[in-house]
Amino acid sequence: MSDMRATDRPTVQMVGHNPVLLWGMDTAERTRRIAVAAKLPFGEAPGHRPSLLVNAGYAFDPAWLRTLAAKPNHVLTVAGKPVIAHVTDQASTAAEDIAAGRIPAGLTVMAHEQGGAMVNDELRKRELPFATPLTPASVAAVERASYVGAYKGVTDALTKYLWPEWALFLTRRCAAAGITPNMVSTFGAILCIITTILFAYGHYWPALAIGLFFMVLDTVDGKLARCTITSSKWGHLLDHGVDLIHPPFWYVAWGLGLYAWGLELSPPVFTAVMAVIIGGYVAQRLIEGAFIALFGMHIHVWRKIDSDFRLITARRNPNFVILAGFLAVGRPDLSIVAVAWWTAISLVVHLSQMAQAAVFKLRGQPIRSWLDA
Repeated sequence: MSDMRATDRPTVQMVGHNPVLLWGMDTAERTRRIAVAAKLPFGEAPGHRPSLLVNAGYAFDPAWLRTLAAKPNHVLTVAGKPVIAHVTDQASTAAEDIAAGRIPAGLTVMAHEQGGAMVNDELRKRELPFATPLTPASVAAVERASYVGAYKGVTDALTKYLWPEWALFLTRRCAAAGITPNMVSTFGAILCIITTILFAYGHYWPALAIGLFFMVLDTVDGKLARCTITSSKWGHLLDHGVDLIHPPFWYVAWGLGLYAWGLELSPPVFTAVMAVIIGGYVAQRLIEGAFIALFGMHIHVWRKIDSDFRLITARRNPNFVILAGFLAVGRPDLSIVAVAWWTAISLVVHLSQMAQAAVFKLRGQPIRSWLDA
């Protein structure tokens, strides 16, 4: 889409009206937000410009609008009914056909039921984006489909298996209350700071409870932004900035909190543990960035085994489980030592992944994501 000249971009036009609300928006407002995010004009008179005609009776993943924008004279259908049509002329006639549930003449049909999965690099997954009728009876199911479509495919085990239902509930409540993603991120940042302070004073269980809520909210803000089509540069910076910066502070605070338990680490051990955790954390982040720069993809989507390892790699959420596990048997000192060991092991795995990719490249072997297979 970024390579398309402004004059070549089709204008997005709604066909019909649907009062049913999805995430608090009718289909016209939701489509407008999708069009703006895709840098497509919305609601303008077509003139000599091609048009993307959107059937108001359907809801669809934003990926479909971007896909159809690049496919002139194609129409996406669901159960034989037109959903999005990219017409280069006779927009008025085509709109009448769509309003009547007919496929405009001369268009190549892309049947949703026969569509292949698409790779979403941002969310690191491969799936068929949803497109479905939107009726009062289908709102809950369509919101769930929209939410699932906004969820990362390659992530840690807690985010992938434990958070989804909790985060869906909170995402729906936030959307209904008019709470924005940035509000969620800001509140989450406050909880993150409170968690850090409680760790430092050895109040581990209250800190873990608040930290758990913060971690779920860390999923909610991104899903809320994608579901309501309200992503912004500032929101992205706030969300990912907090994610990137806070984990080392948690680990240092945890180590300091051991004094309240009488289980403090000796200064040399404390220094070594923190050096391994913080150094390993920074090194892994740098390796991930270098992998993207060198090979054009995230390190965790190269091979299936790399995606599987992302489930447990030494990031905040898996480390959270380690901290809580040893605390449950009354040994918070072993918690932080175990995190250091797991960080070191994860760093070795990351270095191995980078080395293997370098060998593949030197041998002239293609380095492609398993998601593209």
